[in-house]
Amino acid sequence: MVYHVINRAVGKMRLFRDEGDFPAFHKIIRDTLQRIPTRLLGWCVMPNHWHFVVWPREDGELSRFFRHLALTHATRWQLAHDAVGAGHVYQGRFKSFLIQEDDHLETVLRYVERNPLRANLVKRAQDWRWSSLHAGSRGTDEDRRMLSDWPIQRRPDWAEFVNAPQTPAEEEAIALCIRRDRPMGDARWLERIVARHGLARTLRPQGRQPGWRKAPPK
Repeated sequence: MVYHVINRAVGKMRLFRDEGDFPAFHKIIRDTLQRIPTRLLGWCVMPNHWHFVVWPREDGELSRFFRHLALTHATRWQLAHDAVGAGHVYQGRFKSFLIQEDDHLETVLRYVERNPLRANLVKRAQDWRWSSLHAGSRGTDEDRRMLSDWPIQRRPDWAEFVNAPQTPAEEEAIALCIRRDRPMGDARWLERIVARHGLARTLRPQGRQPGWRKAPPK
């Protein structure tokens, strides 16, 4: 199963404050891949958060990989910024959701690699050094070896496709999945995955339900 994984700095703190922070995290990704190999399909590191799209081979691999990644980075970050004992670096455990291996996966990968363009950090998504789009098209051989083949066919014009605007509906669908840890796929796949993994809560409407009544005072 393929997952979109995201985590953010605590309190909207800037996680990557200077140019040294980005390459340090890039090295931590490489080192974690060597220690806990997983199939990395896409990634993007932003100033206060990061995204990964991964395809684990076995149960527990996802948690082991991102627990090691985040712990190693938090320790390094606190030392580098003289913040040992000053509190948490990340807002909590990473968030993740499952993705159907079809055009839904393509949509998520495009969303992840479009992040710096959407944030107006670059004029072309591949110009952002800290992403899989740059690594795959302009990176070193070592950078490219970090990435695994996709379970779907990649478009030959992938970079141009990433740079083309996504629709508001596509972006909102992904945002909803991030907020709710909701799997992303078509209705039949979603029904099957929700039942298999006990994820019915991710489909329930947020807020008060119809017929909800406040309990009378005691």
